[in-house]
Formats: sequence, C-alpha cells, structure tokens
Amino acid sequence: MVFDAKLMNKSVLIIVAHPDDETIGCGGAILKHVSEGDTVNVITLTDGVSSRSSVSFEDNKARNEAAVNAINALGANWIGSGEFPDNNMDSIPILKIIKFVESFKESFYPDIIYTHSPSDLNVDHTVAAKATLTAFRPEPKETYSEIRFFEIASSTDFSIKQLNKRFEPNLFINIENFISKKIKALQHYDMEMRDYPHSRSYKKIESLAEYRGSQSGLPCAEAFEVVRKIRR
Repeated sequence: MVFDAKLMNKSVLIIVAHPDDETIGCGGAILKHVSEGDTVNVITLTDGVSSRSSVSFEDNKARNEAAVNAINALGANWIGSGEFPDNNMDSIPILKIIKFVESFKESFYPDIIYTHSPSDLNVDHTVAAKATLTAFRPEPKETYSEIRFFEIASSTDFSIKQLNKRFEPNLFINIENFISKKIKALQHYDMEMRDYPHSRSYKKIESLAEYRGSQSGLPCAEAFEVVRKIRR
C-alpha cells in the first residue's frame, strides 16, 4: 500500500492584526482548506476599532460579533484575541507580541501559517508579520511546512516601493467555488466596507480575485507570497 502524504488533513493557522483581515486576505483559501478537511484556526491581535475617535462599547461589541459570525461562516475557529493597541502595535515591545503568538503552539501547532505581508502600509500588519516570522523562526524543533503572506485590500495595494518591498505573489489558490461564500462572510463586516470604487468595496474585492485569477489561468484566485517552504 502506497501512503500519500497529500491525503493527510492539515492544520492551518491564520494570524491577523484585526478582525476582518482573515476574511479579506484569505477567506477563499480558508473555505478551500475547510472543504478539504483541514482544521483552520484564527488568532487576532487587536480589536480593530479602539484607535478610532469616539469609539463606544457598542462599537467594540459589534466588531466582535462580526468576527464571530464571519469566522464561523468560513468554517474556521477563532482561538485567540490579543489586546494590543489598534493601529499602534509598534508602540509595544515586539517580544510581547511574539510570546502571545507562541503561547498557542502547545494547543495548536500548524502545518501552514498565513499572515500579513510586511510590505503593507498599515503598521499593525507589518508588526504582525514580523512577530509571526519570529515566533516561527526556523529552529530544529519547528515542524511547520510553510509560511504564506496574504494581501489586504486598502493596505497592501496602498503601499509604494519607496517605503517597502512590494508584495510579489508566487502562489495562486483557485477560489472559483468559494468567492460567493467569501463575500457573504465579508458582509458580516459591512461596517468596515467602503463604497465602490474603493479597493475595499465588495465589487473591487471580487475584481481583485478575478485579476489574480487572470494572472494564473483561473477564473478567481487569491494570491499569496510563500516566504518559507520546508520539506522534511
């Protein structure tokens, strides 16, 4: 009997700065992983709203409920929420953020890790990427197989080469069968969406999936930058 390692279910960890990043950045990939029997868990680092002026308890509650509903709609599990300052994560010693991410390793160790691109304009995204890469630095005891950066509409696309290295995808995942479910999950975050032609509008997010599909011979795709891939 030939054993096919490809048939093994995988454990997938999504590490994001704000609730909604998981759905915008890799909602289609999450749905695809879940459809293939993989376990997908999500860690958020901030509440995504506390930096805004006149934010209320109700605003925070609404964002939290939106995250629960959206992540459930994707078929993933929300296993941790940090209390780091929204849009001000660079004010915190990065070691604290690294240790927060590392604290989940014993209860859930991933095969594949998704996080932000460090080229993003949003400072929290950059910090999240650095903390993730450090938490999963390539030491002999680590057993994950891959780390992937995703793109976030209105952050990755807003950056410029004079500030950061540009996002350069080298992995395209077919989400043709999942784009409508991704948009439906994203509707739980309707308060975070913008009117067309903003890049964080529903229509433009669908257009981005079509564009990434056209780059890879697919109807719709999400694009990722594989930054570390290890075959053991």
